[in-house]
Amino acid sequence: MSTPALRVDNVSKMYRLGEVGTGSLSHDLNRAWARLRGRPDPYALIGAVNDRTSEGTRDFVWALRDINFEVGQGDIVGIIGRNGAGKSTLLKLLSRVTAPTEGKIFINGRIASLLEVGTGFHPDLTGRENIFLNGAILGMNKQEIRARFDEIVEFSGCAKYIDTPVKRYSSGMHVRLAFAVAAHLETDILIVDEVLAVGDAEFQQRCLGKMKDLSTKGHRTVLFVSHNMASISALCPRSLMITKGGISFDGVTSETIRRYMKESQVLMTSRVSDRSDRSGNGKARLVKIQIKDSQSEIRSQFATGEQFRIEMEIECSAPLENCNIALGVYNGVGTKLTDFWTDLTLPRLNLHRGINHVSCVSTSSNFSVGDFRFNFFLESNNEVVDAMEDVAQAEFMAARTGNLQIAPRDDCGPVLLDHEWTFNGGMSK
Repeated sequence: MSTPALRVDNVSKMYRLGEVGTGSLSHDLNRAWARLRGRPDPYALIGAVNDRTSEGTRDFVWALRDINFEVGQGDIVGIIGRNGAGKSTLLKLLSRVTAPTEGKIFINGRIASLLEVGTGFHPDLTGRENIFLNGAILGMNKQEIRARFDEIVEFSGCAKYIDTPVKRYSSGMHVRLAFAVAAHLETDILIVDEVLAVGDAEFQQRCLGKMKDLSTKGHRTVLFVSHNMASISALCPRSLMITKGGISFDGVTSETIRRYMKESQVLMTSRVSDRSDRSGNGKARLVKIQIKDSQSEIRSQFATGEQFRIEMEIECSAPLENCNIALGVYNGVGTKLTDFWTDLTLPRLNLHRGINHVSCVSTSSNFSVGDFRFNFFLESNNEVVDAMEDVAQAEFMAARTGNLQIAPRDDCGPVLLDHEWTFNGGMSK
């Protein structure tokens, strides 16, 4: 039996809320002393799990708890889970950015990680210098790096700016060069977080193709984290689902995605005002959202082409200026279809202290048959204020929309565009 590329044995990671590490030298000594005597961690309180859907009541929280899995050489494994579930913490442990509180991680080979924009780059060095720096960190000599240098630059598309300091790169250029470096330098394991979402669609497809080639042709192991279920499904035969700091499922990707979407369905039954699985500075919060028809009736089912209105209440603790609000629309497998942005139709908004009422009307919904989900995003002066996944859901049923009669078809894809055909010179209507 071949040696696995990596193995994770009973790994847990604990953080103290609001502190770096455990907060004091005395805490570290107490934990070490308890470990030497074979006693449990004195700060590992029972029940302090990583649950971002409720407010924390203790100073310590397990970001990850009792993680066990292994990945074979040349395998591609997807990792999915909600914001705050522990995915990024797990990748930081595997990348040795931080150490586990408990358990052991066995790694067979060299790891290249792409965890966030700019990871591994020195901002004052040029793209060329950063390529050589990353290669040296991975233990490669100059000759080995030079042999792959042209490939890296060509794949990244940054040849024009390769001698420019990377602090002047856009986020998209950062990701392009970082992925090219990670994918082409001599490593055994490639870890890629959600950062590919920063790049354009064409580059994302190139990255997915490259990761598949690395596995099938280069026998390199790939761990891929994404909220795009279509990408996970296309790339990864096997996937892990992380829920509240633990692995809730490990198996075939199609079943993992099914369970993830079911979990999202359960979460959407919660009141948004009670949910804490959100990001942002907290100066404002989405506290209510409803989907209504043209008669202002609350509904969850619509016919294709039917108008609908999404009404929201946003509570601000203080006035906010220069605001932009978005609703991201996703189909049942997590593929983004579009965004409704306020700044596409309105000037930037100023929200007052207290409850603000905002609504978005879709005058002609071109959604096909199926379930569609909405994510919420609010920014002020280009700073994220509040963001949440799966805040609302609507189901669209087969009906006529424009010239299209799609019933009883359910295989038209997620979006319908009104169109006409000609046959023997005649126009079909």
